[in-house]
Amino acid sequence: MVFRHEQTLAKPKADRLELLRATRAHFGQLFMLYSDPAGEIDQVLTLGSDPEIDVRDEYGVQHRVWKISDPRRIASIQAKMGDKKLIIADGHHRYETALNYRDERRATAAASGPPELPRYDLVMMTFINMDSPGLVILPTHRVVYGLASFSADSLRDGARQYFSVEEVDPAIDVVRATGILREAGHVGTALLAVTADRAFLFDTPKWSSSKALAGLSLRQQSLDVVQLHKCLLEAVLGISEEAIRDQQNISYIRDTGEALARVRSGGANVAFLMNPVRMRQVRDIAFAGEVLPQKSTDFYPKLLSGLTIYALE
Repeated sequence: MVFRHEQTLAKPKADRLELLRATRAHFGQLFMLYSDPAGEIDQVLTLGSDPEIDVRDEYGVQHRVWKISDPRRIASIQAKMGDKKLIIADGHHRYETALNYRDERRATAAASGPPELPRYDLVMMTFINMDSPGLVILPTHRVVYGLASFSADSLRDGARQYFSVEEVDPAIDVVRATGILREAGHVGTALLAVTADRAFLFDTPKWSSSKALAGLSLRQQSLDVVQLHKCLLEAVLGISEEAIRDQQNISYIRDTGEALARVRSGGANVAFLMNPVRMRQVRDIAFAGEVLPQKSTDFYPKLLSGLTIYALE
């Protein structure tokens, strides 16, 4: 069974569908998570031969691909994977696009009768053990721009309805920002808002924040990214859920330094920095059939697109 953990954005899905229609090929893998604390499947996958592909990307990350052709080993992996619940770690847009494309092709093939298992019914996936110590989740920060009536004082005063607010050094750098978030995050929520000349730490949610989070499960209410979206982006800054979904007035930036540079150059109103979601939280949210706001997770290392290509014709 496949579970998703994030909402998706309309524009990326439209772009991917156009690409799929034009190329009739998948160039990227769906990044799927499964749980195997004992590492039983990892042991079956242990390989001694040289890889078929061995490349390094622009970040110096090594990508290696082995071919497994031993029927007994394949059967063992299939048996151990048979009852696994799968979470889409990365590739929500690719997954939904593949379903939409499949439905399009099924509709046009209905008259002539498609083959028993057409190629467009399948998609490439890479399965990663979520219990592997080498898998980490990085944060994706929010940068808000284009708000005509924005002021740092209004943000601070509005946020006080929902959090304890501490003003910090506005010249804060990446190292200091990361340290503040990590330290504050040990005891719960920690959100750092940086404007061109001010900086605030929001933590210790107040009872009134529950009003902005009404209708959400306790699992979701405890997440920093959900509190950021509902209490700050929507309630304080007045950016609607629909506008956020359509990426109006908001950009998603993974690099902390880039987020700080954007706001300090005058290209944005405020940058919201946060800690990453924990793997346990992703698992619990997904298996409960719930979803996080879009761009809530950034799994590392990333799968390199183009290592394998799945042609649909």
